[in-house]
Amino acid sequence: MPAKDTPSPITVREAAARLGVTPRTLKYYEERGIVVPMRSEGRYRLYEAADLDKLARALRMRSLGFSLPVITAMLQQPIEEAPAGGRAGALSPASLRKVHDMLGEQIAALDARMTQVRRELKEAAALHAQLQRDRQYVERRLAGEPLETALEWRRGEKAEKKGASR
Repeated sequence: MPAKDTPSPITVREAAARLGVTPRTLKYYEERGIVVPMRSEGRYRLYEAADLDKLARALRMRSLGFSLPVITAMLQQPIEEAPAGGRAGALSPASLRKVHDMLGEQIAALDARMTQVRRELKEAAALHAQLQRDRQYVERRLAGEPLETALEWRRGEKAEKKGASR
C-alpha cells in the first residue's frame, strides 16, 4: 500500500497520456527491459512515478537520436549482489566503469549533436535574414515604390551586408 505522500500507480493508458505516447510504445519499452511495471491483481500494468521518470528519460534520449540498445543499456545499470553484510544495491567497480564509459559515449554523442544543431541554427539564421530582406523588398514594391528605387535599396542592403561581414 503506497504511503500517503506517494502518488498511486497509474494504468498504462494514463501513463501513455502523460508521456504523450501510445500504450504500445510503453509495452515495447517494457519488452526492451527499460521498465518493469508492477501488476494489479487483474494483471494490468501499473506504473509508478519512478517508471514514468525512467520512461520520460528514455523518450528524451530517443528524441536526441540515441538508439534503443544504448538507451536500454544506460537505463539498466547493472547492480551486483553486495557481499555479506555489505550495502545492498551498490555498483561494483566493473559496473561503475561500464556506466562511466556509457555516460562518456552519451556525452560525446550529445556534444556532436549540439555542434550540428548550432551549425543548423546558424544556417537558419542566415536564411531568416535573407527572407526578411526579400520580404522587405516585396513590401516596398507592394507599397508602390518604383522598381529602380527598390532595386537600388536592395543593392545597398547587399553592399551593407558585405561590409558588415568583413
